[in-house]
Amino acid sequence: MHSTLISLLLVEDNDRLRPTLAAGLEATGAIRPAGAVASGEEALAHCMAAAPDAILMDVQLAGTLNGIEAAVAIRREYPRLPIVFYSIQDDDAYYRAFRRSGILSHYAYVRKSNFLLPQMILPLLRDAIAGRSFIDPEIEARVHEVRRKDEQSPMALLEPNEQAVAHMLAQGMSNEQIAARMGFRDKRTISRTNGQIYVAWGLNDTAADEKVARTRVVIIVREGRLIQWDTDGTPHILDERGAWIPCEL
Repeated sequence: MHSTLISLLLVEDNDRLRPTLAAGLEATGAIRPAGAVASGEEALAHCMAAAPDAILMDVQLAGTLNGIEAAVAIRREYPRLPIVFYSIQDDDAYYRAFRRSGILSHYAYVRKSNFLLPQMILPLLRDAIAGRSFIDPEIEARVHEVRRKDEQSPMALLEPNEQAVAHMLAQGMSNEQIAARMGFRDKRTISRTNGQIYVAWGLNDTAADEKVARTRVVIIVREGRLIQWDTDGTPHILDERGAWIPCEL
């Protein structure tokens, strides 16, 4: 028996769906609408004014922030605020963003063509508030698929400008030469980009010397696969089961 109403913030950019979904959830008798907004910025502002019990968040939103970015910003202020996501998005970039954000624990993959039936959403909200996690099996499979793809394709982990720098590093170019090629006046911009590449590929944890990390970037680019080195310098690659195994380069 659930006697306490759930104060819910709905974040949905579809002007027709938003009031319909809010009314449907309220009609369950278990939801007290705390607000219904169209953008991530509005969601953040609403939470800063008065945090709800839970948030039902679309992924693609109006404004600059998408649902993932909005949730990250909100959880900086309210780390345990339950958020249930829904989306029809099936792009690798979304799954990659979810995985990097660390907020994948509460995710409902409910297609908008199903009108987001309240009886499908309510149990997920209750689970999220109770601290229980649910990941739709289809979503979980896609997340692992993207993870394996990223682990085997290191360039997928980099932003476009980082990819360009990595390729020029592999050609033996200096920071000054790369900066000139890319039109930067300050070569320190390239040093910062190098650092971002090291972090994305896990080289900052295993290479204490910048020259070693730079050399390993070259090897990864040339090999075309992600490689990890242990503390004694042994390289490892992923096998077909997703386990890291020693290899010879």
